[in-house]
Amino acid sequence: MLDPRPAPPAPTTLPGQPTGTFSAERATFGAVLSDFFGRRPIGEQPIEFPHNTHIGLEISCDTCHEGVTTGPVAGLPSVRTCMICHEAIATDRPRIQQITQMRDQGIDLQWSRVYGYVPEAHVKFNHAPHIRRDVQCATCHGDLSQMTVAERVVDQNMGFCVNCHNENQAPVDCMTCHF
Repeated sequence: MLDPRPAPPAPTTLPGQPTGTFSAERATFGAVLSDFFGRRPIGEQPIEFPHNTHIGLEISCDTCHEGVTTGPVAGLPSVRTCMICHEAIATDRPRIQQITQMRDQGIDLQWSRVYGYVPEAHVKFNHAPHIRRDVQCATCHGDLSQMTVAERVVDQNMGFCVNCHNENQAPVDCMTCHF
């Protein structure tokens, strides 16, 4: 026999509120420890990008990392971006020949981000205001002029960011970064 009582009403969710169950569960205990200690995987890059060579030639970061001065994200260079210069420069070098071949085949570079925050941190980092305040890229990314391939050398945890904000009279309220 069917239950004559009406079903209980569905819980009300506010706009933007997630539905379902929130859990900090991870697939492995190692993943839990990595999150807890802030360890991030080392990304594999499609090619070795010699930051030291480009910086040594006084090529500014925003030449390749488009959008960094105007928006929240520092873009990662596409094959098209590389070919703006390398259509005519260093065309005899194996790495440039590889990029040219990728362009001819319609394949783009699949970079792995070196820095970033786990989604659970709810951090939204915006490069543009930092650039406007003349914060040097090396402050957060280390001295790339000494690196052939970008690697994580600065521990961008909450303490690192808050200390820098305090030293530079920047806002430290939660909503500055967590929104």
